[in-house]
Amino acid sequence: MQYMSDDHAHVQAFFTARAADWDSRFPDDGPAYAAAVADLGLRAGDRVLDAGCGTGRALPPLRAAVESSGVVVGVDLTPAMLQAAVQAGRDRDGRLLLADVAALPLQSGSLDAVFAAGLIAHLPQPVANLRELARVVRPGGMLALFHPIGRAALAARQGRQITPDDLRAEANLGPLLACCGWRMTSYADEDARFLALAVRED
Repeated sequence: MQYMSDDHAHVQAFFTARAADWDSRFPDDGPAYAAAVADLGLRAGDRVLDAGCGTGRALPPLRAAVESSGVVVGVDLTPAMLQAAVQAGRDRDGRLLLADVAALPLQSGSLDAVFAAGLIAHLPQPVANLRELARVVRPGGMLALFHPIGRAALAARQGRQITPDDLRAEANLGPLLACCGWRMTSYADEDARFLALAVRED
């Protein structure tokens, strides 16, 4: 049995409780996912990972971007989320794996890109975890850190304030990515979406 840290257990419990109605709670996010995938610049035949794929909402646009010749893999820590993805039929768009982004069952340099929706807020060890994402991506490959709502709008929805130590703040995220093998190439934090793009350094 795989050892699970308190952080992992907390994340898994959080998402297990929400898996069944996750998609129905956010029914209008599809276009935002599709637009973020488009900004990733994938091509036919590319190999892409959806890290922390949840119910797999990014898998259909990722599959469309890489076409039938490409490879799409979705990884999540929570079995209930992956089951919801299967129930929604999204396993037809990519291979689903129960795995931790801290230790991906993928070869080094085997991917062209990583898409990660809502992931960074749940990373227990951001430096180590972003380095692991960098490990599986070839030099020049891309990373998209996405959320279908901006930081201020999300904070307002949750009844909290944005703090200066928020990892997704541009002043924090750029240096964080840089120490993990990534160079941030664009940053957008708008009411309707958050999207930071980075390229894997040589």
